[in-house]
Amino acid sequence: MNPELKLKLDALPSLPGIYQFMNDKGKIIYVGKAKNLKNRVRSYFQRNVDSPKTEILVSKIADVNLIVTNSEIEALVLENNLIKDLKPRYNINLKDDKTFPYIRVTNEPFPQIFPTRNIIKDGSKYFGPFTEVKNMKNSLRVMNKIFKIRSCNFDITQEAIDKRKFKVCLDYHIKKCEGPCEGLVSQAHYNGMVNQIIKVLRGKTDELISELKREMESASANLEFEKAAEIRDRINQLQVYTSKQKIVSADLEDRDVISIANEGKDVAATILNIRSGKLTGKRQLVLGCEINESPGQIYSSVMKFYYNEFVDVPKEIILETEPEESDSLLEWLNTKAVKKCRFIIPQKQSDAKSLLVMCTQNAQLQLKEIQLQKMKKEGNVPYALSALQRDLRLKKLPRVIECFDNSNLQGTDAVASMVVFVDGKPKKSLYRKFIIKTVEGPDDFASMREIISRRYGRVIEENQLFPDLILVDGGKGQLSSAIEALDSVGAQNYEIIGLAKRLEEVFVPGNPEPQSIPKTSSSLKLLQHLRDEAHRFAITFHRERRSKRTLTSELLEIKGIGEKVAQKLLTDLSLDEIKRAELSRLEEIIGAAKAKLIYNYYHNKD
Repeated sequence: MNPELKLKLDALPSLPGIYQFMNDKGKIIYVGKAKNLKNRVRSYFQRNVDSPKTEILVSKIADVNLIVTNSEIEALVLENNLIKDLKPRYNINLKDDKTFPYIRVTNEPFPQIFPTRNIIKDGSKYFGPFTEVKNMKNSLRVMNKIFKIRSCNFDITQEAIDKRKFKVCLDYHIKKCEGPCEGLVSQAHYNGMVNQIIKVLRGKTDELISELKREMESASANLEFEKAAEIRDRINQLQVYTSKQKIVSADLEDRDVISIANEGKDVAATILNIRSGKLTGKRQLVLGCEINESPGQIYSSVMKFYYNEFVDVPKEIILETEPEESDSLLEWLNTKAVKKCRFIIPQKQSDAKSLLVMCTQNAQLQLKEIQLQKMKKEGNVPYALSALQRDLRLKKLPRVIECFDNSNLQGTDAVASMVVFVDGKPKKSLYRKFIIKTVEGPDDFASMREIISRRYGRVIEENQLFPDLILVDGGKGQLSSAIEALDSVGAQNYEIIGLAKRLEEVFVPGNPEPQSIPKTSSSLKLLQHLRDEAHRFAITFHRERRSKRTLTSELLEIKGIGEKVAQKLLTDLSLDEIKRAELSRLEEIIGAAKAKLIYNYYHNKD
């Protein structure tokens, strides 16, 4: 730590605010907020920091800048704005370069309603953000069909109407607009329609339908049948629109469901908007973070990005994990909420849990899409292979992986298997079976040494290519045995790892501690798939051997039948077929004399 930085740390105030860490080039690499700047900033420089990300961050800090605020809420808002503007290297950041579109309701006597990506703080209302433009355009299309809102961009004021500056357009004649430009509709009536559209955009369609029904009944009672018929048609169209929205909650509450799926530095976040019990919208965000970032921090960042000043905060937010600094985050959200907001982390099976599962599936699908796009950029290589190379720090992409497993029953019929995955998929034509020949009793380590030395001794002898990665089923013991065998046959420049079953731990040569691979990582899932396939193949082969030995033993009980004859017979027929076979069929395989012995044995037995 340089002397100037040490002086700054000693002089930190015990006040709320923002801290900005800078590297030796003066570039801001991290922005954070604190209730107490002195305690928070100094915590980064303690010796017992256990996060790899924090260790790397601290090693690059050359200077720190502070912005003191009046409260923690002010600090949170400022932190959010600075992260969006500066995009520091070690903060979780939105990956989308584009600005998401909103639906804008202008601040005018006769408001316009249209899509925009530019936020102008002139009193206009904004609804969104819409991460799927198709959904936004569909909403606008429905609004234009049901409500007669102007599509022109004239500056319609009472003065302009009095001076007859504008003329009605085609929309008026085809009954898509009521002609506010010529004063053919009152400002109060027009703004009433705008308020109805705002209710629809906020997901309050059922509430609006109830209001319109009361209006229709009132108009009918006053003998205004044309007006009542027009309102009736509007109600019917709104009912068709709302019928397409899925009912997901019986209690008719307003809530958002947020779920994340992350792999490496990629984060996919899905937000489901539920209003009055109906699923009214889905928002998706793509973010970038550091490897092994905590779920609590990711959830916190997602909410800071999503709940800006134009997004409605519902009564409930359903999450899988409590976000970091949840108290200050909730306090900030409540400054924007109409009703007091709360976080719900469902534990037992319930409607909330079901919604969270549905949301998580959407986030996982989105993450797979991100990975597929990466695959295309990297030349159609499965993302799991890139993740495996990254997590294990391999020298090259593990396109060919060979995995070994042993199988025996109390030391009898000991066998082993080798499965091969090419580009992350099983290549069954390259699978191999091994009968353990030199090992007595159940000795997994010795069995592993035998099959590894046999396999790679032959590879070297025949000048075949080594796989990009060798995987052995087991922990440190099996891995050490495999390395001994490889060294004994003179193998060089190979990559080998062990995968222990108990805790799904990955071991590499020269390191007694397991590698820290996230349990959700696609690289670990690929290794598990390899291990399970090798285990399945070994077990199947072991059962075949044991079954054949049992059948052979029964035939050997027949006087005059030796092992060679039994094996020859079992090559063509099963034991049940042998028992039922005609004498002529047995004679075709093993000759008349031996066939008669077997035929008489089973028929006399019957």
